[in-house]
Amino acid sequence: MCSAQEGKRKGNVPEDLLDDEHVRTELGVNEFTAPSIAKLFDTLKFLMPLPLMETERELGVRMPLDRADLAIELGFLIADGFLIVQAGQMDKVEGMATDLTRYGKALGAGDRINRHAASLLESAKKQDVEQLKKELAATQKDVEIELVSLRDADLAHLISLGGWIRALEVATVAVDKQFSPERATKLMREDIADYYTDSVAGLEPRISERPNYLALRDVLAGLRSEMVIPKGSEPTPKKVKEIKEQAEKLVALALQRQK
Repeated sequence: MCSAQEGKRKGNVPEDLLDDEHVRTELGVNEFTAPSIAKLFDTLKFLMPLPLMETERELGVRMPLDRADLAIELGFLIADGFLIVQAGQMDKVEGMATDLTRYGKALGAGDRINRHAASLLESAKKQDVEQLKKELAATQKDVEIELVSLRDADLAHLISLGGWIRALEVATVAVDKQFSPERATKLMREDIADYYTDSVAGLEPRISERPNYLALRDVLAGLRSEMVIPKGSEPTPKKVKEIKEQAEKLVALALQRQK
């Protein structure tokens, strides 16, 4: 039986962020199901061109020792995979696949990720963008399945959270650089901010009570309010800048490793 917090987390997953194929797999729709990073990135196709140079970042050469840190950084890596593919930067796929393999192995899901890494390289050689996206989506799904079998379901939610934070960072920069009310509206997803606020609160205490996660939850709650646009109003450049600043805070907090 899932806890009350898990039940709340389950009920709040926005329907458009559930991967249809994922729903038909071992996990189904339950307290372990997390939003698909692939679905999160669907919005970005409406915000081209993406500011890759301005938002490019590299994770540390040394991987974190803490499993929660590994999970959220893996979410960033999968998100960066979608950015690389969207930009057609096939020369970066090999490095990305190597990093995915390292993180997957450290989380205990190395065998599953190894299969996808090989397919990513093959698809990159063929310049097959759609297949690359499918492999990245499948990577997240397979790692989630492995983590649930290892009784580490919280880490599956952190992978998804990392992916969303990275997607939000890129999206806010894109809209800030090229503003229009229509583009800005794509950012105003208070339902997603609600979901992740509850998701962070529902993590086991050793994670949720870390100072950076307590701060992260507060930023998420504030972000939810920022994203609400009153009926009859339109988002403004000032509002986008405020959300961009909050996204930058989320990135810094998410990537703050346990000492």
